[in-house]
Amino acid sequence: MDYGSLIFWLFLIWAFLWPQMRYQMLVNARLGLIKKLQKKRKSRVILLVHRQEQIGFFGIPIVKFINIEDSEAILRAIRTTPDDTPIDLIIHTPGGLVLAAAQIAYALKDHPAKTTVIVPHYAMSGGTLIALAADEIVMDPHAVLGPVDPQIQVPNMGALPGPSIVKVAEEKGKDASDNILILADVSRKAIEQVNNLVYELLRDRYPEEKAKEIAHLLTSGKWTHDYPITYKEAKELGLHVKSDVPEEVYELMELYPQPTSMLRPSVEYIPNHRGES
Repeated sequence: MDYGSLIFWLFLIWAFLWPQMRYQMLVNARLGLIKKLQKKRKSRVILLVHRQEQIGFFGIPIVKFINIEDSEAILRAIRTTPDDTPIDLIIHTPGGLVLAAAQIAYALKDHPAKTTVIVPHYAMSGGTLIALAADEIVMDPHAVLGPVDPQIQVPNMGALPGPSIVKVAEEKGKDASDNILILADVSRKAIEQVNNLVYELLRDRYPEEKAKEIAHLLTSGKWTHDYPITYKEAKELGLHVKSDVPEEVYELMELYPQPTSMLRPSVEYIPNHRGES
């Protein structure tokens, strides 16, 4: 084998192994921080983080949402946590399957020790549903939650908000098509189901009327599905929220990088440590 061929094959091996080695280094760094945070808070720390990550030879980004695999893994983590050990669940997600989010929420609610959901940036839709199951929600002052109104899959139209489908059907009345009437019926059932689910998650920790009020606000379509419920608004709604996010959580989020791009990055700045001017 000549020198040029050797260089080529070494480069090919490096190009294949380096992304996997880099990913493993990230995993090891995350585990180290998780252990540090667990020791500090005397809790079981679980992460549900959905970002794009470049994995593999071509670095193809994979977009993630809450799915059944997530619920299986988190249920296993909760089940293996001692009854007297608090749980800190760090959530960063745009949402996902109601079924998977509901399973996680119920498991978190049933854990005997204190449960805390920590939101460093956002926990929308199904992420909010899970957060509502915790004894306490810790949000960054600029983090957001979101409404949990059902989104109905409609052929050739994608996901449409259930409350809006019901409103259109009511406005059209007898002039509504069979398809709209069927979608409206499904939407009413979905809204009632999610409303009842949210109420069930809240009723043991909130006064009954407050639990019903919050459930109605989050499921009735008062806001668009991507409406950002800020820390201030969550507090005004009466949710049990605090803003003291542990510093280690921010450090953990830096170890879940977005995929790099050949183009100029969208955000650039010179990093400072907290407290520096």
